[in-house]
Amino acid sequence: MGIGASPCGKITITDMDSIERSNLNRQFLFRPWDISKMKATVAAASVKRMNPELNIDAHENRVGPETENVYDDSFFEGLDGVANALDNIEARTYMDRRCVYYRKPLLESGTLGTKGNVQVVIPYLTQSYCSSQDPPEKTFPACTLKNFPYLIEHTLQWARDLFEGLFVQQTQCVASFLREPAKFLERTLSGPGNQPLETLETLKANLVDKRPTTFEECVSWARLLWQATHVDFVLAAANLRAFAFGIPQCRNVMKVIPMIQAVAVPPFKPRTGVRIEVTEAEAQARASAPIADAAQLDKLRNTLLNLGNPGVFKGNVIEFEKDDDTNFHMDFITAASNLRAACYDIQPADRLKSKLIAGKIIPAIATTTSIVAGLVCLELYKLVQGHKDLSLYKNAFFDLASSFMTFFEPLPPVKSKYYDTDFTLWDRFEVVGPMTLREFIDHFKNKYNLELTMLSQDVSMLYAFFMPEAKRKERLAMPLHQLIETISKKRIPPHVKALVFDLCCSNADGEDVDVPYVRYLL
Repeated sequence: MGIGASPCGKITITDMDSIERSNLNRQFLFRPWDISKMKATVAAASVKRMNPELNIDAHENRVGPETENVYDDSFFEGLDGVANALDNIEARTYMDRRCVYYRKPLLESGTLGTKGNVQVVIPYLTQSYCSSQDPPEKTFPACTLKNFPYLIEHTLQWARDLFEGLFVQQTQCVASFLREPAKFLERTLSGPGNQPLETLETLKANLVDKRPTTFEECVSWARLLWQATHVDFVLAAANLRAFAFGIPQCRNVMKVIPMIQAVAVPPFKPRTGVRIEVTEAEAQARASAPIADAAQLDKLRNTLLNLGNPGVFKGNVIEFEKDDDTNFHMDFITAASNLRAACYDIQPADRLKSKLIAGKIIPAIATTTSIVAGLVCLELYKLVQGHKDLSLYKNAFFDLASSFMTFFEPLPPVKSKYYDTDFTLWDRFEVVGPMTLREFIDHFKNKYNLELTMLSQDVSMLYAFFMPEAKRKERLAMPLHQLIETISKKRIPPHVKALVFDLCCSNADGEDVDVPYVRYLL
């Protein structure tokens, strides 16, 4: 195609991921000896061998708010367009917002097994990626998972939730408390229903009552967690707890079995006062019920505040990773799921099937990938040729499993209006600073005949008509950049050349009107 092959052309690629064996079946730029190397670097070297005249720059950064000092105004303003090959909604929406802000064309695409899609986003001609939403992902009702499972998918999701509750959420909770105890408690105590009590009880158990110091104590905890002699479950659970508390692990099952046999298991006693939620409404009602024991909550709060330094905590925060066969994550989920499946007479699943279901793995197919890549290249030709006729561009969706393929014209952006001025998501107000807040408000009054009623930047509320008079008066005299730094308690980074403001306005008749956002040049 010749993209980036001229003296003044360049392709910039970035990928923070490394090459895995599973990538080799469809990502033809990689070879077996490239496994564990960074994708962007290897891909750039591969295409350079195909075309030595290609100018390509490989990065290994994640594109997000934390790298906006790298991918800043100068970077985006130097681009002619963006092509996405992302695997999560968060990254897609972020890149879509950036392309809308910098008014750059975006070729959005994705695959899911035999399914593929291509979407063309063109400034002023089409909607953006975020203008439409995918249907919600199918989920299982909580009451089915907790009380009435009948499929192995139910027990695997239950085991996945158990993993999150025992290891991911608890380790994150402890880490957050140790960073800022007072703020954590203040935030927790403002939660609804019995949530604060449950959170503080869990925190106290991890830091005081049941904090392990040896691997044997982790084995005892895991053995008592499940009232059955199931070595796989106990081995995985004990090693996960040991990792969470920074205790040396033991992976030898023959050494763990004597520890299991040494655990004193108390006689079984059925729990009393158990309530089974049959519907989602009952589960939600219980979660939002008023605090059952305010005195116990105060006692827990005081205990945690008086801990002082709870020892040198050398634990680790756990995040689920399905592809690491040495971290015990899938071992725990498979064992827990199969134990629960046995209780409900459900056919158990082996580790591979459990990994496919719990990890929500859908195999990637080379045919799907090649079709999507080809369709993206066809739309790229149209962009390079500079076509302004919307009917020439085509979004695509296909499913190879059902031999279904459809092409359709991208939708134009939705138009809004204030007075006689039409605008879309591609339009904005351009305001050149520096200005005080009062000057900013007067600017909209004098130039657009709009009365500004609220003004915000990111999560900071800068101005609102309902603010106390003294606060409004103080803020009106402040330069906007100083006001933002005062409210957010953060310095504006040196690489930031412009800020985005969201505002609410009313017209001359006092009616609220929709208006574009503001790009404020510092």
